[in-house]
Amino acid sequence: MKRLLHPALEISRLEMPRLGLPAFRLRILVRGVFVLLALATVALSVVVLKDEKERAWQAYQHGFVRSQAEVMARLRHPSGQLALLNASHLGQGVTPLAPLLLPYAAIDFDDPQKSQQAVEMAGCSVQYPDGASVCAAIGNNPYAGGFIYLVGSFYAGELIPRERGALVPAEAHRARITLDMRGATYRWIAPYEAMPPQGSAAVRGRLTGFVDNGTPQLDARARPVRDFRGWLWQNGQCRDLPPPSAQQPSGGAAITSDCLRRTHYSIRLPVELFREALFRKDERLVWPPEDLGQMRVRVEMLAPGEDTKPLFDSDAPGAQLAASLNDLSRSLLPGERVQIRKLGSDEASAITLKGVEVQADPSAPWLLRLIRWLPLEAAGVGPAAATPAAPTALDILDTPTGNYVVNFTGHLRGVEQGLAAVATRLSWYLGAMLGAIALAWLVVEVGLIRRVTALTRRAAAVSYNVQPGHTGPRLGDLDVSDLRGSDELGILAGGLADLLQRVKDDLQREQLRAQQERDMWHAVGHEIMSPLQSLMALNGPQDPGHRYVQRMQQAIHVLYGTASPAEALQAADVPEGRLDLDAFLRNVADNAHFAGILDVVYDLGPGHPGPVIVRADEFALEDVVTHILRNADRYRPTGSPIRLTLTASESTASATLHNQGSTIADELLERIFELGVSDPASPTPLGEGEHRGQGLFVAKTYMAKMGGTINARNTADGVAFVLTFQRLG
Repeated sequence: MKRLLHPALEISRLEMPRLGLPAFRLRILVRGVFVLLALATVALSVVVLKDEKERAWQAYQHGFVRSQAEVMARLRHPSGQLALLNASHLGQGVTPLAPLLLPYAAIDFDDPQKSQQAVEMAGCSVQYPDGASVCAAIGNNPYAGGFIYLVGSFYAGELIPRERGALVPAEAHRARITLDMRGATYRWIAPYEAMPPQGSAAVRGRLTGFVDNGTPQLDARARPVRDFRGWLWQNGQCRDLPPPSAQQPSGGAAITSDCLRRTHYSIRLPVELFREALFRKDERLVWPPEDLGQMRVRVEMLAPGEDTKPLFDSDAPGAQLAASLNDLSRSLLPGERVQIRKLGSDEASAITLKGVEVQADPSAPWLLRLIRWLPLEAAGVGPAAATPAAPTALDILDTPTGNYVVNFTGHLRGVEQGLAAVATRLSWYLGAMLGAIALAWLVVEVGLIRRVTALTRRAAAVSYNVQPGHTGPRLGDLDVSDLRGSDELGILAGGLADLLQRVKDDLQREQLRAQQERDMWHAVGHEIMSPLQSLMALNGPQDPGHRYVQRMQQAIHVLYGTASPAEALQAADVPEGRLDLDAFLRNVADNAHFAGILDVVYDLGPGHPGPVIVRADEFALEDVVTHILRNADRYRPTGSPIRLTLTASESTASATLHNQGSTIADELLERIFELGVSDPASPTPLGEGEHRGQGLFVAKTYMAKMGGTINARNTADGVAFVLTFQRLG
């Protein structure tokens, strides 16, 4: 057996039985609820994380399709095609300028709106800090666009034209252009020649190109270059003066005019080498030229004056790059990759664009592994696919120089890392929830379950230690006062402690009373035994009263020997014997007057002429009958008889003792055989032994030890007691 330490003194010990599963049901239930709550919280988090993974995967699929469409739209746009056609050398440097291959066959340079619109759509302009711009390009058709086009704008004051026939270009606004290609340098000087106004405030004129011989004055026989064509337009709206830090135009010329107007120019340079390649029969025409990226063009716009600095210089610092394929990378999602390859070329010549690198926040490695393990059920992934393949797509781009294959490759790792970073932040909330559950469990465990456990163990110890036959420590060793408190359980423990204290007090009083009673009966028995010994000597064996004295001695030994009456009767040993019930009852009726009980009549029932042998002891049965006769004599009317009747069957025999008089109350019929139960209206004076409720208890005890029964019932005129025996023959 387990031992339960006394909670206060830790000295006494109570034996406690092993408790079964029902005794732990409440504790198992409470702890199971907390475990299930924690598991449900974790499971809910995993389900939410799985749902977020599916949502992120679907969102990424939509974003992948959207970025694919956006990239293809930009590639099909003239600016995208310009970047693709010039990907080999675009971005190598802004200045000096290198001609670009246009997505158009040629530029209508004679029309300012069309030329500017073509340049803006293609995105080939190089921008400068003062607002100037220039685009140097060639057409994608060598027969229509085998020239170098220079289209742009700058800010200038009122334009001063060259007079027709003047040989000094420095007297007017002019353009100076330098071209370096294939080891040769070509220079042109193109003064501005005004044209008559056409009904608007805009100024329009021609740039007449001459070969620049490096002298300030043209040769008198110099003729304009036939294929050099250029135009200059200036609108009539003045521009607000820039801040002082920006009042230095490209090239460093000081601004002297208070009204600066945007001036557009459109120039077509004749390139003889291009023209020669068109009509060369011995070689195949290659367009665009393979050395296009090595060509260098410089454009300078000069104000009147010999030593003035350019109003615009294409080699001025601060120029911004023209559009490039790198701009397309901004349309890609993190980690995505686009490979552009011309149809029929090898992989080495492919152009690869990548989205920005995945810059996910720090995440726990185990969360990343958990996210990869979670299955996806989204459309196109398949059931229970934890790590789907990265999405891919292929498209064909048609350009003037041929078709390109565009391969798109997604990057799911960025989705997982982003989700893991979010989950890492949310894991703190999950940890806080689990911590709150653990704290709640600890509070319940320490504040309630522990006390319930202690109370249960001590109550079980009480139940076990007060069982009959237990010889160990008893109720007095239990104390629950330490579990008192102001809450419900403390109030319950306090009530139980008070109840136990009252029970302990009652037990102590009962033990004291029983001990005093036992001492009293021992003294009574001792005092009675001496006179009985004298009576035995005075009445010899032949004397009729000898057997009554002998009976009294036996009763004294049984009742007043070593225990209380109840304990003595329970422990008394009644010998088994054979008794003729007929002769016994006849003898009782004949000798009842010697005991002071008159008018006892024995009636032998019909059908029983011979002896009726039953299992009984003569002295014990005589005690039983005497107690019943005394009760009957006490309650019968004076002079009425007490009748003894014998009936028998093959297995049992019954003796009925009937007296006239008052009946027994119904609520006492079953209790009159208990020790200490008597009729409160008994006519016997208080103080006699029968009034203690002991006689019928003795009768029932003896009958049970002899294997018989005793019952009482009310009749029409009195009460009948029935003694039933086992018949032996």
